[in-house]
Amino acid sequence: MALKDAKAGTRNEAGIAAVLGILKQSFGERFQTGQSFREQHAHTTTYIPPQLPDGVLFAESAEDVKMAVRACATHKVPVIGFGVGTSLEGQVNAANGGISIDFSRMNRVLEVNPEDLDCTVEPGVTREALNIHLRDTGLFFPIDPGANASIGGMASTRASGTNAVRYGTMKDNVLAVTAVTANGEEIRTARRARKSSAGYDLTRLFVGAEGTLGILTSVTLRLQAIPQKIAGGACAFPSIKAACDAVIMTIQMGIPVARIELLDTVQMRACNAYSKLSYAESPTLFLEFHGTDETVPLQSAAFAEIAAECGGGEFLWTANAEERTKLWKARHDAYWAARALAPGLAALSTDVCVPISRLADCVSETQADIEEHGLLGPIVGHAGDGNFHVLLLFDDKSAEDIARAESFVQRLNQRALDLDGTCTGEHGIGQGKMAFLEQELGGAVDLMRQVKQALDPDDIFNPGKIFHHG
Repeated sequence: MALKDAKAGTRNEAGIAAVLGILKQSFGERFQTGQSFREQHAHTTTYIPPQLPDGVLFAESAEDVKMAVRACATHKVPVIGFGVGTSLEGQVNAANGGISIDFSRMNRVLEVNPEDLDCTVEPGVTREALNIHLRDTGLFFPIDPGANASIGGMASTRASGTNAVRYGTMKDNVLAVTAVTANGEEIRTARRARKSSAGYDLTRLFVGAEGTLGILTSVTLRLQAIPQKIAGGACAFPSIKAACDAVIMTIQMGIPVARIELLDTVQMRACNAYSKLSYAESPTLFLEFHGTDETVPLQSAAFAEIAAECGGGEFLWTANAEERTKLWKARHDAYWAARALAPGLAALSTDVCVPISRLADCVSETQADIEEHGLLGPIVGHAGDGNFHVLLLFDDKSAEDIARAESFVQRLNQRALDLDGTCTGEHGIGQGKMAFLEQELGGAVDLMRQVKQALDPDDIFNPGKIFHHG
């Protein structure tokens, strides 16, 4: 990341003062300007310094959002959406001040259509809450970014996660959104049909826009049937290359794996220590298969053959729910296990994504980079789609350490781009990766600026994110 891109912008003091007065009068106790509320809504899970909004609106309806956006548009004041604060690249920071709209009270499941395998939810519904609501229907929403993120935030960052290799990412699972635009009007981007060739694909435009084009007020999602049988397993490999070779063969053979996660040696060591486990401390794949009583054992056996061919150890798998939970504990605890390697140090979580045929090269070169520069950075990857994360641990009070961390992130992103990959597979651009977006897409970013100018000419929606306006 680059801290220079996270510096505060120009504040519209007169406009902010006017909007604070309007919203306080309109919403009373649901609009807060206290320091603790403002600090909470600049929270970010990376080390980008927080930039506080001037006020926080706890919206309860789309009408609340429309009223707030109209006030902000009239006075040219920034407005930033806030889900649960799992932002990793500074997306919730108020770079120019302004108003944060908190969606925690817009947490209703508006409609479930089991026969059509879809549902519509408000943006504050969390992933876990949605799946609890759906449990009795025999359906589930498969996108699992790890954190219990809000659906609005997941749509806005085009999130994915451990199930993406089987079920896709948010861009594949959002059928439509409603959004409040810069004139304070609410638009719906599509109907519930599974496919449409009617006009521009506005749904895809808003999914991944990080709140820079409008504020989402509902999201219509694809759902999946809960599998009859689920099995999980783990297998250690002698090297990153061997593990990645097994992943590539699995994908090429068409084995419908639901999850295939890669943890490097440092991460496995951390997980064993933190979660009191006894896995081999070498590159390890964690897998999950979804299917029927007949197909899951066949899938597991097919992978076991591939693992053996690639030099892997014994592939142990289970369909017992309790045993699966224990088996996956290493992956689920990976973040906190990594943090426990160096208590007191700051953590910078960053991700890149490359074609899966280049994953072994990218991860191996990244490991060598970490070792060469004396850094501490466990690696976890969604190996099935070429996406991996490095959790870099460093002293954020040391200018030297900060510089080393920033240099590492620059090298990592350049490495991914050199391999025809992307600077982010799922974290988004936010403030932290604006320079890398320019490197990745070049002149296409100017086209993005034109779209932004057309939809948000006064730059009120989440300014200072993705690219600088104008």
